[in-house]
Amino acid sequence: MTKPILIIGAGNVGTALGKAWLACGHDVRFGVSDPDHPKHAGLPRERLQSARDRRDAEIVVLATPYAAAKPALEALGDLSGAIVIDCTNPLGMGPEGLHLTLGFETSGGEEIAKCAPGASVFKTLNQTGAENMAHAAAFQPRSMMFVAGDDEARKPDVMDLVADLGFEPIDAGPLRAARLLEPLAMLWIDLVTKRGHPRDIAFARLRRE
Repeated sequence: MTKPILIIGAGNVGTALGKAWLACGHDVRFGVSDPDHPKHAGLPRERLQSARDRRDAEIVVLATPYAAAKPALEALGDLSGAIVIDCTNPLGMGPEGLHLTLGFETSGGEEIAKCAPGASVFKTLNQTGAENMAHAAAFQPRSMMFVAGDDEARKPDVMDLVADLGFEPIDAGPLRAARLLEPLAMLWIDLVTKRGHPRDIAFARLRRE
């Protein structure tokens, strides 16, 4: 599958995903607030565009902080028929550092979906760090990456994109499963920021012989 992909945000996550998909032959563009800003010098200039311009992108990837995701979607306008991949996590700062601001009754993914009626929204690529997204193929055994979304007909397209990065994609069920995937991301964050684990750790699925 090769379809036009628009990545909103060119920070660590957006850059890692975009460069990896470009290496796989995908048509990737980066939506940023200022395409001419020097901070984007490491990306191909011809692939930078305004974050408000969807053009013909069939797949929109949210690689912004969670707080910026909803305004970014609103700026793109009607996303009916598009695939929206939500890589964000609803994080806030508390007395013990980063924590999830949403949990049992909803999730960041479900809240994102409310801002994109008519789009097929999937939660994935939120469960590990940007460095691991850039080098997912280096893990042996393969690092797993869960995918949650309600559109079963289009989920294989998202699973294929995840696999292209080098992850083992695993269907986690409907979008409400984002309530489980965002805490999994929080576990990874906690391990590397508070428990002394290196950032090159990732979760894998193993089976006993």
